[in-house]
Amino acid sequence: QLQLVESGGGLVQPGGSLRLSCAASGFTLDYYAIGWFRQAPGKEREGVSCISSSGGSTNYADSMKGRFTISRDNAKNTVYLQMNSLKPEDTAIYYCAAVVRITTVQAMCPKAPLYDYWGQGTQVTVSS
Repeated sequence: QLQLVESGGGLVQPGGSLRLSCAASGFTLDYYAIGWFRQAPGKEREGVSCISSSGGSTNYADSMKGRFTISRDNAKNTVYLQMNSLKPEDTAIYYCAAVVRITTVQAMCPKAPLYDYWGQGTQVTVSS
């Protein structure tokens, strides 16, 4: 069964950090670009960050630049999202998604409808 599984979410105080993981099973991520999205209650899903299949290019939403870092370890078939300086407005369910045949994301991240596989999400809550 082909699936993505997110982990690493939880409750953290403002200013704290979390590292999310997106692990693939049933297929290799080597040829897939990965995107992170999030959806807060009552809000639309928004793109957070993305990374090309090789890891050679990354991109971030403006509000995440300088705070979030996306990376990947293809040997572990896993993509990470390091989130620092977290704010209450970062509270959301975070999803990872995989799209094949995207070799660069330097200009922009692929839009959500383009992704082939999605995870079930992991809850991130930033609160004191």
